[in-house]
Formats: sequence, C-alpha cells, structure tokens
Amino acid sequence: MDGILSQDEINALLSGMGLSDGNDAPASEEPVTSAPVAESEPLLTDVEKDAIGEVANISMGTSATTLYSLVNRKVNITTPVVELTTWDKLIEDYERPCVFIQISYTEGLDGSNILILKEQDVKIITDLMMGGDGSNTDGELGELHLSAISEAMNQMMGSAATSMSSMLKKTIDISPPIASHINMNLMQDGGDIASFLSGTFVKISFRMQIDDDLVDSKILQLYPVEFARTLYTTFMGVQMHDTFGTPVQEAEPAPAPTPAPQPAPAPQPVPEVAPSYGMPQMGMPQMGMPQMGMPQMQMMPQMGMPQMQMMPQMGMPQMQNVNVQPAQFQTFSQQVISPAGQENMGLIMDVPLEVTVELGRTKKSIADILDFAPGTIIELDKIAGEPIDVLVNGKFVAKGEVVVIEESFGIRVTEIIK
Repeated sequence: MDGILSQDEINALLSGMGLSDGNDAPASEEPVTSAPVAESEPLLTDVEKDAIGEVANISMGTSATTLYSLVNRKVNITTPVVELTTWDKLIEDYERPCVFIQISYTEGLDGSNILILKEQDVKIITDLMMGGDGSNTDGELGELHLSAISEAMNQMMGSAATSMSSMLKKTIDISPPIASHINMNLMQDGGDIASFLSGTFVKISFRMQIDDDLVDSKILQLYPVEFARTLYTTFMGVQMHDTFGTPVQEAEPAPAPTPAPQPAPAPQPVPEVAPSYGMPQMGMPQMGMPQMGMPQMQMMPQMGMPQMQMMPQMGMPQMQNVNVQPAQFQTFSQQVISPAGQENMGLIMDVPLEVTVELGRTKKSIADILDFAPGTIIELDKIAGEPIDVLVNGKFVAKGEVVVIEESFGIRVTEIIK
C-alpha cells in the first residue's frame, strides 16, 4: 500500500542502514579523514647552521694564515658548507683512505672535533714543510707524515682557538692533535674512531687551495650535534650582548621627599642706599637681583650666611693681598757623584751566569738532519786555528783558544769584546 512502510524497511531504519544495496556506504556514516602526521624537528635549524658556519669560517681563516707560514706557499680556504650526515654517507662521498686528526678542547668548550684530509694532500704538505716543492709524494704514508701533519694542525687549530677566544669572549685551549691513517672501507661503524660518529653528526666542508695548482682539495671538520648546539648558544649569547649591551641595572630608589620649607616672613623695607660691598661698581641696583635668579639680600640673614659670602657665588672673588716672592733653588755642588751601580755591584756578585763556548755553527735542512748517523761529519763555519767565541747568557763577550787542563777542555781568553 502506498505511503505505508513495510516491516523490513522499518527494521532497516532502526538498525541505521540505508535502503540502497550493500555496495554503497551507509547514509549515516561520515567520511573518515586521517590526522596530519607532525614532522619531527630537525637536529639543527638553518639559523644554527649559519652561525656554526660563521664560527668555522673565522677559525679557518686564521688557520690558513698559519699554514702559509709553515709551507711558505699561498693558502686559500673557502667559505664552509655545514650539513648533517652519517658514517655511511661520509664514506660514500669522501676519498679513501685518508687521515683523521682528532682534537679535543681542554678549556672554554667541552667537546671534540675531527679533521679529515686526503692522503695525497698530507704528503704534499709534509714535503713543503721539509723544504721541498711538494712533488716528493712517492711511497706510503708513514710516521714522518703523521707527525708533520699533527704539528701543522696543532699550530693551525691553536690559532683557530685563539680566534674563537676573541670571538666568544673567553679562553679556549685545545689538546695536542692525534693523527691516524684510516681506511674507511674496512670500518663498518665510525664509533671505533669517536663515539659520536656512530650516529648523526655535523659535517663542515672546506675547499683548500695551495698555490692554485699544487693542492685543490676538500677537507672536512666533524662535530657532535650537541657540541654544535653549545657552540651556537655561546656564539649567539655573545652577539646579543654586543648588540644590546649589558643588562639594565635596577633603578635606585628615589630619595625621600624633603619637607616643605616654612613660609618666609614678610620682607623688610629695603634701604635706598645699597651696602658698600662692591655692588654699586656693577651698575646693578640691589632691587634688580631677583631678576638674575639670585635670592634677595634680606634672605641671607635667615639662611645663616653672612652677606659678604655672596660675592663668590656671583663669580667675583674677593681681592686679597698676596705676598709673591721669586723661587729660590739650592745651588748644585761641583762634586762628582759615583754611579749607584758601582756602589751596589756587590749585591749581585753571587748571581750565576751561564758561560758557553761556541766552536762554530752551520745550517742543515730537515732532510739532512734526518740522515744523521754515527760517524756523520758536520762541517762548521770556523776555520781550524781560528779563535772561538765565548758567550755569557747568550751574549758574545770574548774570544779565546781551546786548551787542555789535565783531562778536561778549557778556554784561554785572548780578547775581550767591548
């Protein structure tokens, strides 16, 4: 019958189901939407990376100057690039094997960092430090190369620590660097080198050039993330202090209000003739004084001040009779005074001084010195039979000749150098 629901339709409505076929969604069911997943915060923000890059840029700028003094060649280290990386990404991007140089901060900062240089770059720098032209790079990397690059990095990072001390406004010092020759292909995890290399860490890349064509390579500096954050916090704290100055000190409490003065008595009539204390010479009658911002003369007895003390306040000091006489100096005697050093010479007679007898000198390169062995003969700049030099505390004072006294060598002074 039209307009009347069947029992099945009523049951369907009561159970919340629609009248359509089972393939359609229920009429009363709303579409389900998934909540957006919150993105995790980055370990370092772009602002933090920029600040860390600025610190590294200033530090490496001074390091380049130090390296120039060691190799006597033009050194250029470009602007750094800061990024986060892992051990797996590091061994994919960098040449292997290479040299790891570990440096720890002993004062001012709590942490460590690692510098990575290519094996060929270490050989070139070592050859330049030994007086070569950078072409002697044959052979394997040995202890001599590691010692030389450790000394170079010690001076470079020492100058960088000095720059950071000036930048961060506190003393920063480092430990002696430790250099290691490492083949990253043979290591599954960097935690064996440093604990922070087993996770995510900060990688700072620099481009280093020596004489434009001698070295054109990339060096890396690795930081723990927590150390990088500490460095950022310290750097930004100094920048904020330099920008806004020291914190504003609390204002001092205002002094208690002074009690209101008692009303002055009615002024007395002023005499027509002013007292004789110099006022008539100014051409100003006494009645004109209130216009100058000065109290009336009748107020002065009430202030407990005599009238004659008004003159210094008006910028007119009183004239006094002063007895002026020419200065008299004692006549110097013509007696000659002996120098004080001669009188007190006895006070330093027992001070010991180091006397050195120098047979001669010469200059040798590092390569020649490394070739020294028992039986090596070193030629000096003195001719046989020529007098030798006598030095006292390093100062040349005399010449002499070598003599033998019983079983010991001695020196007979032949000339005193004035």
